[in-house]
Amino acid sequence: MDQKGYRRGSFQSSTSDEDMLEIAGASLDFSMADDDPPLDREMGGFSSYNGGGMNGTSTMMDFLEEPLPGVGTYEDFNTIDWVREKSRDRDRHREITSRSKESTWALIHSVSDAFSGWLLMLLIGLLAGSLAGLIDISAHWMTDLKEGVCLAGFWFNHEHCCWKSNTTFTDRDKCPEWKSWSQLILGHGEGAFAYILNYFMYVIWALLFSLLAVLLVKGFAPYACGSGIPEIKTILSGFIIRGYLGKWTLIIKTITLVLAVSSGLSLGKEGPLVHVACCCGNILCHLFTKYRKNEAKRREVLSAAAAAGVSVAFGAPIGGVLFSLEEVSYYFPLKTLWRSFFAALVAAFTLRSINPFGNSRLVLFYVEFHMPWHLLELVPFILLGIFGGLWGAFFIRSNIAWCRRRKTTKLGKYPVLEVFVVTAITAVLAFPNEYTRMSTSELISELFNDCGILDSSKLCEYVNDFNSTKGDDLPDRAAGPGVYTAMWQLALALIMKVFITIFTFGMKVPSGLFIPSMAVGAIAGRLLGVAVEQLAYYHHDWAIFSGWCSQGADCITPGLYAMVGAAACLGGVTRMTVSLVVIMFELTGGLEYIVPLMAAAMTSKWVADAIGREGIYDAHIRLNGYPFLEAKEEFSHKTLAMDVMRPRRNDPPLTVITQDSMTVEDVETIINETTYSGYPVVVSRESQRLVGFVLRRDLIISIENARKKQDGIVSTSIIYFTDHSPPLPPSSPSMLKLRSILDLSPFTVTDQTPMEIVVDIFRKLGLRQCLVTHNGKLLGIITKKDVLKHIAQLANQDPDSILFN
Repeated sequence: MDQKGYRRGSFQSSTSDEDMLEIAGASLDFSMADDDPPLDREMGGFSSYNGGGMNGTSTMMDFLEEPLPGVGTYEDFNTIDWVREKSRDRDRHREITSRSKESTWALIHSVSDAFSGWLLMLLIGLLAGSLAGLIDISAHWMTDLKEGVCLAGFWFNHEHCCWKSNTTFTDRDKCPEWKSWSQLILGHGEGAFAYILNYFMYVIWALLFSLLAVLLVKGFAPYACGSGIPEIKTILSGFIIRGYLGKWTLIIKTITLVLAVSSGLSLGKEGPLVHVACCCGNILCHLFTKYRKNEAKRREVLSAAAAAGVSVAFGAPIGGVLFSLEEVSYYFPLKTLWRSFFAALVAAFTLRSINPFGNSRLVLFYVEFHMPWHLLELVPFILLGIFGGLWGAFFIRSNIAWCRRRKTTKLGKYPVLEVFVVTAITAVLAFPNEYTRMSTSELISELFNDCGILDSSKLCEYVNDFNSTKGDDLPDRAAGPGVYTAMWQLALALIMKVFITIFTFGMKVPSGLFIPSMAVGAIAGRLLGVAVEQLAYYHHDWAIFSGWCSQGADCITPGLYAMVGAAACLGGVTRMTVSLVVIMFELTGGLEYIVPLMAAAMTSKWVADAIGREGIYDAHIRLNGYPFLEAKEEFSHKTLAMDVMRPRRNDPPLTVITQDSMTVEDVETIINETTYSGYPVVVSRESQRLVGFVLRRDLIISIENARKKQDGIVSTSIIYFTDHSPPLPPSSPSMLKLRSILDLSPFTVTDQTPMEIVVDIFRKLGLRQCLVTHNGKLLGIITKKDVLKHIAQLANQDPDSILFN
């Protein structure tokens, strides 16, 4: 969110990722008790300004015509003023519209301004789709590199290497061009020593990839770790985290995401792809003045970019738009809906053109089912929903407890060691089991798969009786020894995935949660599906099966159970509902399976909400202390504004600035002695009648600029915020007029306003602060941080966990 035209000197450094403090895993300094970090240390580096002289007795200047660099911008770890940003955009739009009637050039400028949003969406879609294709191809190749190499060209993955081979369909994975490491080093692939060598090479490659990933993140872009969705939710609510969506974060996240996925850790690339797409959106915003200079407009673009990220992650453009609307966006007007749809469409089209998996699909685990489901199958589908809800609640509690331990103990100081240990344990446990050795996307693909005649997977080793085959559909058959072996291996894989994911999510590497959650649900679903299938085969005369599942019929689809289980577990962890069902429907292309998916998703959400109200992303937002005011939660307490406002009883009085009686030195003293982000302006200290509100940052920049540019401004110069200068003796120094940086319409409530209404105002208008008055006199102030602390207190949580304003 760097705005290069707005900063000089030391401000410039705050945009680079190297100077950023690490958020997830906190080594931030929060020793200050006030809302915001002081700006004093950053003001020393101001070396030049673009603006002219300030309003005073000698020189008059209009801020609207010639704005000062830095005025109207925000400090790092601060919340934007939505009302002011929207007002500024309306003013800009009115000016362009009025000028468009004056000349042809102005009309062309007006048209280009209106078209710029669509052009930006096109560029975001193209860039996000291209990067997703690059990540998919690279991750597929590097995952296979752990097991062997292609002699025809080392850049081919296993599948592409064997495309031109003359091997039979059943031996398609054993083509002569692909050599395992034991075949390459020992000359043969059989025997105990060959197995040990392959095992060793698998672990070494996994450790190499993960260590490279964590070292790149630690050294170049600390913000590239994790999923990124909790931070993006917070940024879209109006919070500023400089560098989080910068170019270094984009480059390092793209590279390390490939490495982390290839290492075999229990993580996915889908969540981080949303972060990557938002980085693309943020960087491309700098090409357009309208978005570069307005933080609210930029957040509309980031909402659309998030939709494009999910679109390329799952090959689900409509699901991406709904995900952005349901899960991450704070402000989502109708115009953003259309643009999100366009960005998601372009991103999906770009990825489809690249065709990273060679199957003309956007994801590795695309499947199509043809058999209808029966009403009685809703019972096992709801059971999967219950399992998904229980797993989601268990995972959130366990993961948050582990992440809190990481933040509060010495564990957080050794991110490289933590990644090394978790990767080593994962690789050592994963290799012996073929279902954990393969990439998680391939595992999900195999679990979703409906067994056909040519399938050679263990999951499809049924006892065949081809006499009863009707057309293309295979009947339900007795499970062979391969299926029973696969069941045991999948049960062990389920236990491993359930526990190892708890420790993996939140480490200092890019890590998504969608794929591991779906894998847990898909394994549980496939196990249940095979169990129901065998029950129906051996007991087709039971009352529950007799009406619809006769002998020799194909009535149970285990792959469908896997899909429903995947949706249930993902819903239990993220608490998504509508977008989740649409994403799963787009993945499978099966309209008739919407009801089972809806039943599982809703059951999962109800069960998980009964145990704990927060989804994983909201829980991480609270853990990191971000000032996120959840729009979905109801505030039902009967407190008043006077109970929350500051100053409280026994506190020092509220720091205010008078409208025409304070000197430059007085104001600078207030700025140096406090760290508040802004100050109310009153008529006088005695009357306390409110005039407006002025931001600390704007004050500092304006005074600094006036000292340099305007003659006669000294420490004893009077600062006034009125239209006309106050009467002073002729010998007085030049006065400084700062009316143009004064907000003359700050939001105010009375001291008797219920907090229910105050919270609603903060949510719906995105306020930073609200002033409290009594009979027109200023009493106090309520900031967003005060509201969040009050809500935390009423929920019996630690109010000091809210670290930012």
